[in-house]
Amino acid sequence: MKNSNKYVKQYFEPQGVTMDWTKRSSIDKPPVWCSVDLRDGNQALVIPMSLEEKLEFFKLLCKVGFKEIEIGFPAASETEYEFCRKLIEENLIPDDVTIQVLTQSREHIIAKTFEAIKGAKRAVVHLYNSTSVAQREQVFKREKQEIIDIAVFGAKLCKTYREKAEGKIIFEYSPESFTGTEPEFAAEICNAVLDIWQPTAEDKTIINLPVTVAHSMPHVYANQVEYMCKNLKNRENVIVSLHPHNDRGCAVADSEMGLLAGGDRIEGTLFGNGERTGNVDVITLALNMYSQGVDPKLDFSNLPQITEVYERVTRMKVSDRQPYSGALVFAAFSGSHQDAIAKGMKYRMERDATTWTVPYLPIDPADVGRAYEADVIRINSQSGKGGIGYVLETQFKLILPPKMREVFGYHVKNISDRAHKELLPVEVYEIFMRDFTNRHDRLAFVNAKQEESNGETVRVNVELCFDNERYVLATEGTGRLDCISNAIKSVTGKEYILESYVQHAIEEKSSAKAAAYIGILADGVTYWGAGIHADIVISSIRALVTAVNRMLELEGSQDLYK
Repeated sequence: MKNSNKYVKQYFEPQGVTMDWTKRSSIDKPPVWCSVDLRDGNQALVIPMSLEEKLEFFKLLCKVGFKEIEIGFPAASETEYEFCRKLIEENLIPDDVTIQVLTQSREHIIAKTFEAIKGAKRAVVHLYNSTSVAQREQVFKREKQEIIDIAVFGAKLCKTYREKAEGKIIFEYSPESFTGTEPEFAAEICNAVLDIWQPTAEDKTIINLPVTVAHSMPHVYANQVEYMCKNLKNRENVIVSLHPHNDRGCAVADSEMGLLAGGDRIEGTLFGNGERTGNVDVITLALNMYSQGVDPKLDFSNLPQITEVYERVTRMKVSDRQPYSGALVFAAFSGSHQDAIAKGMKYRMERDATTWTVPYLPIDPADVGRAYEADVIRINSQSGKGGIGYVLETQFKLILPPKMREVFGYHVKNISDRAHKELLPVEVYEIFMRDFTNRHDRLAFVNAKQEESNGETVRVNVELCFDNERYVLATEGTGRLDCISNAIKSVTGKEYILESYVQHAIEEKSSAKAAAYIGILADGVTYWGAGIHADIVISSIRALVTAVNRMLELEGSQDLYK
């Protein structure tokens, strides 16, 4: 691309960091979670949520388990203010949930903010002002000390208003555009605010380090977090919060590395909704922890319901490939993937496994409210015999022999390919029943009556229909099925070898049935048929007749899988 030379680094690498956080391979406990869906996520919407929609979303966030929820910027609009008042006046905030409100370091805005939270049992007042080089030089046209003065002014004013307020008020400060700020200056301005607020063990302060705009690779942000953790005053009484945006597609990585580097708290949104490319996706971040055996202390056991509410009130669409929550993230179309998943599920069931190690599935879909039948094995022209066989076995209790599964798999793939569509499990079942089961096209079995047996052979009177003609034949064989097979050869004039025979019971609630699968070999080609009936003998006969009908249909064809 042209013009790449006009772009320069807008971030600052901190000095004196040890990067000890890189020695940690995983996060071993969840952070404090704060949802900013109702502020940062809401202001990113083309049509912001109405008061009623915000209330529904607030209740959803409480149900998920968020204990801190930023509900808005009360001084920014009347809807934001009214929503805050409604929550407080109608006692809609659970006792274990703390609301958070945002304010600029301006007197009339701080006054309006404290007015909005009057009567709240617990609230976080989140003060911010921008500190980056670009903002200082281009927007505010002020020197560093003047920027510090803005923060100190707001910190003092917040402290004054808190002295008159009811309830527990917690302070939070953000050096907005932190990632474009010199680390030394970021620490200096945060420490100036901490000098005003004087946090204690009983009254901790939140210092939030936002990736307002992502400029660097995630490890650089983590080093910035490490630097701040080592250079903030009174660190033991400071909660270091992270607020990554996703401009570089690294918000989850920024968060994970930032937590390893000393962060205590995460501000993010469900599904990553936020300005520009969005905030960190809390669902992805939390379930990443979950997949490593860490309880995130958020409940995403019904992701489909959460997705439905989110899409309805925000008018946004969750991508089909969104990690964990997308409609297709657990779906396997590839034949090799389907085969591995099917075998992994069988392996787990056979061993009554308590841990999850199924190939291609980082977590158990059932843990987030997804159904194996509808979500995991999906059938199209890319599917393989393993996945197609898995669908028939798990949903319809039909356990096809491996070689028959391969033939039927190609048959289904060809149908999907020609139709240019995905096939639902019930459609796969219907294809099997139509094309491979209980067929009586040119050849049909009518009746068979055993006449005598000498221990080694039996004699059976067989009644068949072939090409609309009825035949009654007295045949001999090693058993009833062999006699019927001999009769079929006689009336059709076709020779074949009964190569494979498998049967099993089909467990159903209302009735017991048996399935039989027969493969016959003729001229080097194996033709398969299935039979289903309450009587295993009848199901075997139907399987044989179906196999012969498929042979009569396909012999000489170049496409044996049509």
